[in-house]
Amino acid sequence: MTATGRTPVVFIHGLWLHASSWGPWLDLFRDAGYAPLAPGWPGEPDTVQEARRHPEVVADTGLHDATEHFGRILASVDGNAIVIGHSFGGLIAQQLLGQGRAAAAVAIDPAQMKGVLPLPLAQIRSALPALRNPANLHRSVSLTRQAFRYGFGNALPQEESDQLYDTWTIPAPARPVFQAATANFAPRSAAKVDTGNAARGPLLIVSGTQDHTVPDVTTRATFKQYRRSPAVTELRQFENRGHSLTVDSGWQEIAQDVLQWLRGRGL
Repeated sequence: MTATGRTPVVFIHGLWLHASSWGPWLDLFRDAGYAPLAPGWPGEPDTVQEARRHPEVVADTGLHDATEHFGRILASVDGNAIVIGHSFGGLIAQQLLGQGRAAAAVAIDPAQMKGVLPLPLAQIRSALPALRNPANLHRSVSLTRQAFRYGFGNALPQEESDQLYDTWTIPAPARPVFQAATANFAPRSAAKVDTGNAARGPLLIVSGTQDHTVPDVTTRATFKQYRRSPAVTELRQFENRGHSLTVDSGWQEIAQDVLQWLRGRGL
């Protein structure tokens, strides 16, 4: 609990969206009695416009850098926080939970962890803006409007997808995409999660069944990684929802379900 008696909730965004895209979630969770915050990734500027002007400040940021960054933020809040992440933020949320650094976690369309084997063509195509050039490993990469439409907005009308692109997209480090893509070949992969920690808090995994960036089959494979753990792990699937589900016009359906889950767990 914080000094105000409110449970801290730390929101972690994924690649290509700015931290401020969590704004409506922060308002909802604050009204529900939590103490929410949505910090950016290491070096991420405070505004979308500034992030677009200075893509170099996030270049070469890797998963370990980001996980430790958010781990320090969790340690700085008053009490054991809940962590909610989307995409690569969902992978980081699972890492932090597995390390015992959060009270509970929600991983929404989480990026692929080490041990997850399915690799659908849609997922490969969504990752190509980062992976097509090996030199991108040390760079930040921006999505085109067309790439965003395929990877994030495929379940939306074109107009809404374009509006989200114009409002929230920022350049992102490509290194985490390379780290996830090679995770099953790297003994000490930065995308590894301690799925066997029996003492960890509850975990909710959320999947959009029309997601191209993290297809439902990938998210279900992530859920299966916890099958031997006695700790609480649950899966929610939302039909006809894509990777934009945290920021598009249907975000409240996801957010309200997450709130209901947290309350059901006494969190």
